[in-house]
Order: sequence, then structure tokens, then C-alpha cells
Amino acid sequence: MIWRAEWIKFRTVRGWPAGLAASALIVVALGVLFATGSRMSCMNGDQEITCPTPPANADGVAVQDRFAFTHRSLSGDGEITAKVGGIDSTITYPPPNHDRIVSGTLAWSKAGLMIKDGTEQGADYAAVLLTGARGVRMQSGFTEDQAAPGFATAKEAWLRLTRAGEQITAWASADGAAWQKIDTVRLKGLPDTVQIGLFVTSPGGLTVDEKPEGGHVVAVRFTQTTAEFSQVSPGGGWTDTLVGYTGYRTDWEKGHPPGHTETGGVITVAGSGDIAPQNQSEGLAVERVLTGVFAGLLPLIVVAALWGAAEFRHRMIASTLVAMPHPVRVSVAKAGVVAAASLVAGLVAVAVAMPVTLRLMAANGVVMLPTPVLTTVRVAVGTALLLALAGVLAYGMGSLLRRAVPAVVAVTALLIAPPILAVTSVLPTEAGAWLLRLTPGAAFAIQQSIPAYPQLSTPQTVFDGYFPLAPWAGLAVLALYALTAVAAATWRLRRSVA
Repeated sequence: MIWRAEWIKFRTVRGWPAGLAASALIVVALGVLFATGSRMSCMNGDQEITCPTPPANADGVAVQDRFAFTHRSLSGDGEITAKVGGIDSTITYPPPNHDRIVSGTLAWSKAGLMIKDGTEQGADYAAVLLTGARGVRMQSGFTEDQAAPGFATAKEAWLRLTRAGEQITAWASADGAAWQKIDTVRLKGLPDTVQIGLFVTSPGGLTVDEKPEGGHVVAVRFTQTTAEFSQVSPGGGWTDTLVGYTGYRTDWEKGHPPGHTETGGVITVAGSGDIAPQNQSEGLAVERVLTGVFAGLLPLIVVAALWGAAEFRHRMIASTLVAMPHPVRVSVAKAGVVAAASLVAGLVAVAVAMPVTLRLMAANGVVMLPTPVLTTVRVAVGTALLLALAGVLAYGMGSLLRRAVPAVVAVTALLIAPPILAVTSVLPTEAGAWLLRLTPGAAFAIQQSIPAYPQLSTPQTVFDGYFPLAPWAGLAVLALYALTAVAAATWRLRRSVA
């Protein structure tokens, strides 16, 4: 009864449903505008080409998969063992003068042993590896990373990888006699015959220049790493595959080709690239098509704040309480009405904006990073929930303050301003991160589709599109603020209607 009455009040003021419709329309319109203005192309040497879509792992997560693989077939169970060391990297034209090609050590250059389900990019794998400065580790599925205790500073190590069905176990040893188990992982659906062998890869050499006004500029330079493998067992019968390489080679690479050479029982492998989760440098994350949500929130906040303050301004709240003398029920019903209406507007907005803008992006050659289906659903539904909770927060503030204008200002300052200040680097990075932990603006974390990973060498700050809280935790912060605002408004209503 009370819900129906409140819904009738809401829809009979034409400006309020129209405001929510405008909110949805803004989200769609800005998404389409962004998509139609976006273009992307890539270079292969001196030729402009359509940018390729990054590969994805078995879970649909965008990944980097580029390395030199010296391998052979393995049918059934088995193992491979080698002593790995001699890691050295070449960095092209690093700062300060950018005029030399130098040797150096890259923290996340990788050399080790791998079992992989074929040589296609994105094929599942497990590896035990020695890094430039991160010790010995076991990595698998592109996202999993386990350090080997006791090998954090190792510059060389004996490594072993064993297969038993779908179970892959990694081992490390300092002397080839006493072995330490690192971890065991399961590669689901691993076929009977797999590729097993030696690999080397080398991510780009990064230079991160912090800007005085906030944020940073990242420069990436081509690198190549070499590593030595000895006492390899089983040996012989190797094939070189340059996984993820294109046909283009720099002049330096032409004289230093990737792949393997063998001298006196020592196999030297050279390679470039990375085997890791994808960052946001190789394409656009799916949430970019919903950037119009910031602007779309404004009319929604105005409507919800007016909805919360209107009956106090016109002194109609007393009549409402005469008909329904239960302030808590009245307040909950009003919050529920605006939440439901905002949720519907949000669902309509994302249901139209996402497919339309993604199609426009594809037509313009814009690469969207592969995203698991469940993650895409979370971004879409979470965005609609964000709009619904924003409506509840604005209603609560309007009802608590009993004036719409200060409520709109307060909600805008708490919800919309923090992510804008943080992402545009108006604030120092850490200050921006704390702002997105403590304010309702944390809710925008629900839109982040590419998670941060500690094993990536690239910056992963708020400025780079990474929120400090997990997606649902960020949305929970907004829910807590909205609940608190409605509770405070209800408490005040119970004490006085004036």
C-alpha cells in the first residue's frame, strides 16, 4: 500500500521520471560519442596495420604471450630438468641520453622450463623460472605466481618441472641434489601430448617519470634477454618457436636473432616479450564505454534529492504521516521507490550503451581487451547498482537536510568528485587512493574489469585505472553511505516533521 502510494507520487511529477530518462540517455549518448571519435591503428615496421586483439587465457582474461620457446613433444607423464643462469638483458636506448644500446638486468625478465598446451598464444601452461631480480618462481595460467622460498635473490638455480596427468609440479635446487617443491597446479583438460622445453622472455624496459602536478609518464623500450641452460634432461630434438612474434625485426634484432644456440652442452636462448596478464596498454577495457556514467549521475542525483526534500518543502510530510503513521516504513518506501526507478534507468542505459558502443568501436578498429563473460556482466549490472545506490544516497541526503540544493552539492562532492580528482591526478597518487577507499566514489571500482597483479612491472595506480578496493568492496562503501544517510533521515523524521 505505502509502496504503491509513494510510486504514484513519484511518477505523477513528470520532471522526476524525465530526469531519470535523461540520466540514461546521457550515459548512452556520451558512450556513442566516445566510440565514434575513437580510432586505433598499429605499425608493423613501417606498415600501418589493424591492431590485433590480445590473446586470452582459458578463463577469457586478456594476456601477454610472447617469448622464445625451445621445445619438444612430451606424451604422457614425464619431467624436464636444467640448470639455469647467465641471465643478461639488452636495453635499447635507455635514459638519460637515449643514444646507446646497453646491457642491464630487468627485474621481470624470465628464463626457465615450461609445459604448454601447444604453441598458440594463450595456450595454457605451467612454468618454473628464474627472473632477473625476483628470484625463482612458479607461474601458470598467466595470472598465477608463486615465489620459491629461499631463492628470492638467486642468480642461478637448478629447476625441474614434472607432469603427472593434469598435475604439474615445480621444483628448485641450489645444487641439483637437494630439491625443494615450490607448488603443484592443475591444468584442466591438458592433452596427452604437450610441448615441454626451455623459454626466455623479456618485458619492455620501463621508465616512469613522475610529474610534479601528479600522475606519471611511462616510456617503454625494446629489450632482449639471454639465458644459459646446462645439464638439460632430456636433451636433443629441439624446435624453436617464437610464440607471439611478428615478422618484423629491428635492425638490432636482425643481428641478434631470438631463438637458441648450443655450444659445448650449454644451450643459450634469447627472447623478448612477456608471459603475464595484460595491462591496459594494449587495448581499451570494456568499462571505457561507460564513462558517461559520471555525467549521467548528475540529473539522477538532482531527481533523488528533490524526491527526498519535496514533501518537507511543501509541508506535505505531515499528511503522509497521518495516512501512514510509521516514519520508518515511509522512509524505506521512498528510498525503495527511487532505488528501483534508478536501477531500471541504469539497466536500460548499460543494456543500450554497451552493445552499441562496442560495435562502433570494432568498426573503427579499436581493440577491446578480452574480458570474461562474468566480469562483463559484473561491470554492467554493477554500474546499474551504482546508479541505484546513488539515488538512495541522494534521497537520504535530501530527506536528512530537507533541502535539495545542499544535498545535490554534498552527494556530487562525495560520489563524483573523488574519482575525477584521483584519475586526473589533481591529487597525489596516495591521497587519491585513500579518497577512493573512504568516500562513496569507491563504488566506481565495480567498473574495473582488468585487475591489478603484483607480478607486473608496469605501474598500476589509480591514475592507470586501478582502484584500491576490490569491485564489490568499493560498491559496498557506497551502500554503507546510502544506508547511513537514509537511517539518519529516518531518525530525524521520527524526532520531528518540521
